[in-house]
Amino acid sequence: METVLSVVVGLLFASAVYLMLSLHTIRMLLGVVLLGNAVNLLIFTVGRFRSDVPPIIPVDSYVPTTDVANPLPQALILTAIVISFSFFVFLLVLAYRAYQDLGTDDSDKMRLAEPVEDDSPPRGY
Repeated sequence: METVLSVVVGLLFASAVYLMLSLHTIRMLLGVVLLGNAVNLLIFTVGRFRSDVPPIIPVDSYVPTTDVANPLPQALILTAIVISFSFFVFLLVLAYRAYQDLGTDDSDKMRLAEPVEDDSPPRGY
């Protein structure tokens, strides 16, 4: 099962990089979402895919007496979900404001500091 999840993580990372290299901002944002999901699945896979028993210590001992599932990757994933969602919402609002101001979501057409008609490099500083 871990092998299958590792392949899925690789595919998600590849898809995220492909989408983030796009010229359109919406595709870039979808790449950021896929990247966040790939990282979450990577943390889940690295934390070992086990479903032994819940990490509950019996009353009469100080340490678990049997093999237990590791709760740390689950806590990290929950934190990462909140952070990636807030990051996505911030980027979505930023992209929407850029679209409102510039009228396009193409990153090549958002070049206000570099006019298209002046393609020559600067001649002096």
